[in-house]
Amino acid sequence: MNQNLIKTFQQRGYFNQCTDLDNLNKLLDNKKIKLYIGFDCTAPSLHVGSLVQIMCLRLFQQFGHTPIVLLGGGTTLVGDPSGKEESRKILTNTEIKKNTSGIKKVFNQFLSGKGNNKFVFLNNEKWLTKINYINFLRDYGKHFTINKMLTFDSVKLRLDREQSLSFLEFNYMILQAYDFLELNNKNDCILQIGGSDQWGNIINGIELIRRVNGKESYGLTTPLITTGSGAKMGKTEKGAVWLDEKQTSPYEYWQFWRNVNDADVFKYLRLFTELPLDEISNFENNKSKNINDFKVILANEATKILHGEKASSNAEATSKKTFEDKSFGDDLPKIEIKKSDLNNGISFNDLIIKVNFAKSNSEYRRNIANKGYRINNEIVTDEKKIVTKEDFNGEKVIKISFGKKQHVLIEAI
Repeated sequence: MNQNLIKTFQQRGYFNQCTDLDNLNKLLDNKKIKLYIGFDCTAPSLHVGSLVQIMCLRLFQQFGHTPIVLLGGGTTLVGDPSGKEESRKILTNTEIKKNTSGIKKVFNQFLSGKGNNKFVFLNNEKWLTKINYINFLRDYGKHFTINKMLTFDSVKLRLDREQSLSFLEFNYMILQAYDFLELNNKNDCILQIGGSDQWGNIINGIELIRRVNGKESYGLTTPLITTGSGAKMGKTEKGAVWLDEKQTSPYEYWQFWRNVNDADVFKYLRLFTELPLDEISNFENNKSKNINDFKVILANEATKILHGEKASSNAEATSKKTFEDKSFGDDLPKIEIKKSDLNNGISFNDLIIKVNFAKSNSEYRRNIANKGYRINNEIVTDEKKIVTKEDFNGEKVIKISFGKKQHVLIEAI
């Protein structure tokens, strides 16, 4: 069965490269292992850009292996330079702890906390903040050469572009390598998975384990997922698509998947749903069905994994009401305003900026000129429009739309 794990891993599109694929395959065929992925705590939650790694942990757990979610409470204090053109903002301990709490909630949706292989939360703050600097340099610094560290992309690209790289950031790869060693020592963890930009950091950890413990360990990386247009996957006009319903509602999450490029649908069905691979292949070969039907399947299945079946079906129902019936959907994002504010009226311009349908007054005016905004499906042409009780027609709610795909309910309370 475990041989099928690597095969499935590859067929789903998760595989980029492995340090020793043949031996890892043999190992998985003979025993259950512990593996980990690290997530730095730089934001209040994770977004869709982290979803491939999360789905990898989920797949390994389904095959009986134990996933370790390593939260980077310690490494976030330093900042990962991988893929960055400038130093990350240094966060405070309070900010990091708040972010850690939000990120934890994501994994409770995706991974099982029951059984012999229930997932484990660890935080590298526990050991990294207790390191004695001199002892650390003597015990582990000797295993790293500057010559080799300068060849890793996270360092080389910054230096080639003559962009500054702080000594703080330069230490990040050593700390990540030490994380793997710590997990190998204390948790018998032998596999690290990460994005393709983490290859050098993973190699460092494997070599450190070999030199210090004389043991073999392994690394797997996933590819950078891009859209059919070549853009980095997971961003929209409104920003990141979060895995937290407070930041991206289930409806907005559903809509994100429903609106992906045609060229990405079947790739995303493999990556982000658990539909059988042969069923997805049949979809791909079915020329009689509209591509939008498969987008709905993608949206339903992806939303179901994160938010549950009820939220998924509610989002689909809301979408049908919004786009087909031209009525209100109960699951649309909602903003509350005070009824008393309607006595004098509220500037439509201010309301549009509040719901993030424009970033500035000039953008608002351009969108008005292009007939981009509607109230209850009626186009707004007056840029000085004032929203009053009359717009509500005795109801508590109105719907504001921007283009064909962005909608929000305004509720007077």
